[in-house]
Amino acid sequence: MQAIYQAEMAGIDIETALKNVVEGEKFIPDTLDFAGYLAKKAWQLRGEVDKVISELAIDWPLDRIGKVDRSILRLAIEELKIGETPDSVVINEAIELAKKYSGGEAAKFINGILGAYVRKSSV
Repeated sequence: MQAIYQAEMAGIDIETALKNVVEGEKFIPDTLDFAGYLAKKAWQLRGEVDKVISELAIDWPLDRIGKVDRSILRLAIEELKIGETPDSVVINEAIELAKKYSGGEAAKFINGILGAYVRKSSV
């Protein structure tokens, strides 16, 4: 999420943003590989994912959704699309990111959008 946010805010490529985020940190190699893959995919397909977010965020134009919240949603929706992690885990992780990095109502908003996405996807 931090790399996606950084790439958008700083206008840098996702590879550089990922390097910035992990620099000086210790991660399990498999975790780092999956996180990097997911961030790159979410960044690459952000236009497509943003359309999904716009459809689900009724009465909330994309430009009114905070960039942190949008970054969380982009990452979570892409992870849900991949389908390797249970939906409930992805949603809970996204909610925790919102609680940590965004405003008080963001967790509810993100939960609502992701819940709607999962319901729509399973139809």
